[in-house]
Amino acid sequence: MLRKIMPVVLMLIGTGAGVGAGLALRPTPEPEAAHPPETSAVSDKPANLEFVKLPSQFVVPLLESGRVAALVVLSLSLEIAPGQAEMVHAREPKLRDEFLRVLFEHANTGGFRGTFTDASNLVVLRRALKEAAVKVLGEQVSDVLITDIVRQDS
Repeated sequence: MLRKIMPVVLMLIGTGAGVGAGLALRPTPEPEAAHPPETSAVSDKPANLEFVKLPSQFVVPLLESGRVAALVVLSLSLEIAPGQAEMVHAREPKLRDEFLRVLFEHANTGGFRGTFTDASNLVVLRRALKEAAVKVLGEQVSDVLITDIVRQDS
């Protein structure tokens, strides 16, 4: 009889010890702020913008001596004024064409060689992509975001 009761007793003791340790070691709750957090015009800006992810990735070949030495694959999103997503989708073919022109130019000038993810390289690329987006879509475009970037060498 003791052989059947002993595992149940040990299980109850272990469970009780675990619950007790969890209660004793839990973090103390932080007191609620007496005043609501202050907001600024800067924090209001993102609330007035939308993000549109372009559905297909951009593939850029990197050529060396007339052959493809590597591929760079990027995913882009646009930060735009509210309610303009439909316009972005309607003009997507022209937008993709302009983006590919910028990406090929960046590749041909060596922008994807070496440490291509260096902040200064990406600033130049983002600026050129934004100029291309504004050319196609107008001032509705606030920024172009590089959401993914990968280089695969062959």
